[in-house]
Amino acid sequence: MSMFQIFNVAGSAVSAQSQRLNVVASNLANADTVAGPDGQPYKARQVVFQTALVGAGNDLAAAGVRVSNISEDQTPGRKVLDPKHPQADADGYVTYSNVNTVEEMVNMISASRSYQNNIEVMSTAKSLLLKTLQLGQS
Repeated sequence: MSMFQIFNVAGSAVSAQSQRLNVVASNLANADTVAGPDGQPYKARQVVFQTALVGAGNDLAAAGVRVSNISEDQTPGRKVLDPKHPQADADGYVTYSNVNTVEEMVNMISASRSYQNNIEVMSTAKSLLLKTLQLGQS
């Protein structure tokens, strides 16, 4: 694997984690919503990763990552007794989204750290390539 493949692998991870951060932000923004535009409560979304080959040509392909799917969590939303709420059902319960804010915060921290680590990998690879070029100048 050439040194340039490092950028492909780390870049695929940065892209995937960026999508994960966007999904987490969407989940957190809708954590306390009652109903979306379709009248149904918001369902938390989860990013599904898949191994992807990156690089082509004479180099051996390396394994990166890509987002294969963004799925909706099918667990029921939390119900709160509030008979005066305009969207309460016949029993007086309002159904909120099924977003677990603690779980989403953990996902956000994990995605953020992975993103930062892959940026650091690319920065280190760049630094090593520059040092290699400087060796030839001396």
